Amino acid sequence: MYMSDATPALFPAMRAARLPPGKPLLLVVVDTEEEFDWGAPFDRAATAVTAVPGQALAQDIFRPHGLRPTYVIDYPIASTASSVEYFRALLDRNECQIGTHLHPWVTPPHDEIVSDRNSYPGNLPSALEHAKLSVMTETITRNFGVRPTMYKAGRYGLGPATATSLASLGYRIDLSALVHTDLRPIHGPDYRGTPDRPFWFGDDLFEVPMTRGFFGALAGVGARLYPRTRSAIGQRARLPGILSRARLLERATLTPEGTDLAAAQRLVWAMRKQGHRVFSLTYHSPSLAIGHTPYVRTEQDLERFLAMIRQFTDWFFGAFGGSPTTPEEVRALAETAVPALD
Repeated sequence: MYMSDATPALFPAMRAARLPPGKPLLLVVVDTEEEFDWGAPFDRAATAVTAVPGQALAQDIFRPHGLRPTYVIDYPIASTASSVEYFRALLDRNECQIGTHLHPWVTPPHDEIVSDRNSYPGNLPSALEHAKLSVMTETITRNFGVRPTMYKAGRYGLGPATATSLASLGYRIDLSALVHTDLRPIHGPDYRGTPDRPFWFGDDLFEVPMTRGFFGALAGVGARLYPRTRSAIGQRARLPGILSRARLLERATLTPEGTDLAAAQRLVWAMRKQGHRVFSLTYHSPSLAIGHTPYVRTEQDLERFLAMIRQFTDWFFGAFGGSPTTPEEVRALAETAVPALD
């Protein structure tokens, strides 16, 4: 596997987690955030949370399967009475879990210049990243009556000081790693060297990376080959399209945002054959209302979005033979697994 120089900085003392054998497991992580124009400059004043009631559409799909999504919530969600009331009701009925999501530009203290680079919390000075994380942690604790222990960085933006801050604030699980992806061209971190299955890092932190991977005849060398297909030479030769049409190599993310049902199923089958047991379905909360994200612009888009979630979960818990889980339950499995003899 390619090892990015950034990997040990983002995940100090990284070590493999071992899970006991068993059924494939599915968890859901929702980036629960304000609505804003994804194509416009970041704006501190864009803090509307009108899409929150739309989460009921997905909850109705999750509930029969026993799926309890983890809503990682950011400051506009955590500090608005109506959204707190909505998610606290789900929490009180044990229908979800609450974690932390940090969008720096809308989270006090507002001491940084609003910019693309500063939209990644890990790019901020360590003291400022810590201060914003502290505000988020205390706001959630005060308004929800539970102290969050799970974190997902806004824009997948971990930094070299994030692990220390998370540990000092009592976090136990991180959900930020967008594996097989280099975000440096847009000022973010490089996750190409990050393991694409759960692992430990720091003193006692547990990572559940996003489910992103490769399928096709060349999936086994996807981590090495795919970056080359995206190079200038590979793009000129149209290698990504050629390999995809020939079903030799495709990269996909387990999400209804841009991934159709067939691709999601092929991805999960391929990863299962590679030994993966844990799968994470992710999306952004504003996608459950029309007009807030590029993925749902019309009523038909919303219907397709919900259909993909419904059909995928029906398949995963039916023909694929899976079971529902949560990040905390995955960590508990890793804590109790018997280490393999070296």
